[in-house]
Amino acid sequence: MLIKAAIKNFKSFDDLVEINMISSSKIRSHKDHKVKIKQTSILKNGVIYGANAAGKSNLVGFFDFFSWTLRNGMPIDASNLFCRNKEENKFKETEFELSFTVNDKFYAYGYKAILSERKITSEWLFELKQDGSAKKLFERYEDCSIELEEKGMTDFEKNRFKVYEEDFVGNESQLFLSEMNRNKKIEDDSKLFFFKEVFEWLTNNIIVLTPNRSLTNFEYYYDDQSMQEINKLLASFDTGISEISIKRINIEEFSEKIPKEIYKEFKEDVENHLKKKGKVRMSMRINDNFFNIIAKDNEEPEISTICLKHGRSFYDFDFEDESDGTRRIFGLIDMILSNRDDILYVVDELERSLHPKLTAHFLKLFMEKHSDRKVQLLFSTHEDTIMDIDLFRRDEIWFVERNGFNSSELYSLDNFKERYDKKLSKAYLDGRYGAIPVFTSFQFR
Repeated sequence: MLIKAAIKNFKSFDDLVEINMISSSKIRSHKDHKVKIKQTSILKNGVIYGANAAGKSNLVGFFDFFSWTLRNGMPIDASNLFCRNKEENKFKETEFELSFTVNDKFYAYGYKAILSERKITSEWLFELKQDGSAKKLFERYEDCSIELEEKGMTDFEKNRFKVYEEDFVGNESQLFLSEMNRNKKIEDDSKLFFFKEVFEWLTNNIIVLTPNRSLTNFEYYYDDQSMQEINKLLASFDTGISEISIKRINIEEFSEKIPKEIYKEFKEDVENHLKKKGKVRMSMRINDNFFNIIAKDNEEPEISTICLKHGRSFYDFDFEDESDGTRRIFGLIDMILSNRDDILYVVDELERSLHPKLTAHFLKLFMEKHSDRKVQLLFSTHEDTIMDIDLFRRDEIWFVERNGFNSSELYSLDNFKERYDKKLSKAYLDGRYGAIPVFTSFQFR
């Protein structure tokens, strides 16, 4: 589970900002909104408010950037992602750090980089102890040398690690944590296993959804039982859809429905998976279309899309015929149906295209479904109607605001002393907490 995220010199964030998911001991409400791991109580939700261009999407973008760099190395466009409010920031280090739990162990992993040069200057991983101390697991320095905690390691593990370190020298645009998970066999009982454990959580258990994210995994559309549950869920959202069915299409129809560059990417992705596994099963949400694909060696892919029935309508409707709001619900429904544990969902503009009551309905269903799981939801929104102490704790609500230097600042509602019965949404719109648009005067001639 996420404990804390810290960012410095990235996009609109100049000075160090932190979002902290440790629960406040002063708040007694919504005890089910936190998970206790050892002696630490961790919040399950984080809601981020702010005016347009305040930095909400940049906070979500940090998680995206962090995961991308772990998977693929420093991206090409990183050279322009430092905070450009000050000239000197171009050659200042950007700092990222996440504190989190994996299998009830507490870790802090982060790195520094000069983004304009796409150069990683340092990297570290610590195991955090309940007494406030920290055990260094590894630290990487600017010359790419690595300091490793070798206590308890066998001579074989030490010698093997030296080879890994020597191979890494000069690799300034790649993270060492990623390198230790590239074609290296680390057994579960190895003293090096923390490299695998941490990497897998950071790359597989943080799921980022943005308005422009077009590929989503909908594995639950493959079996009848899941489809029945989806039909019930959709009915609860009052979309007018009475039933979902599956329609087969051929590869030519599929290629006509999606952009050429995505089709090319799809073919390459399928070919790579077939080389490794001989079979591919995947789902794709692209623009206004939705597809299931099953591919096997030397066989034409089986491709299907969904059809939707409205009440007693004679004709079926394609997914692209539905409203933006209905399509948005399909994009979020996986978060409710998923049975995965220890997942962090990071969502930009959760309420996009949804009626306020639908947004609240989704949140209530999400919380109910995952009440007994280590599942967290961190999202940005403008929707003030969900700023309600009946729905969220005060320490779950955060604000992003631009300061006088046009840099984003991040702070919690828990910083303000308010009565429990205060109408939070009204106080927010009245400017009590900041993080709202401030308009200058304008007159038509």
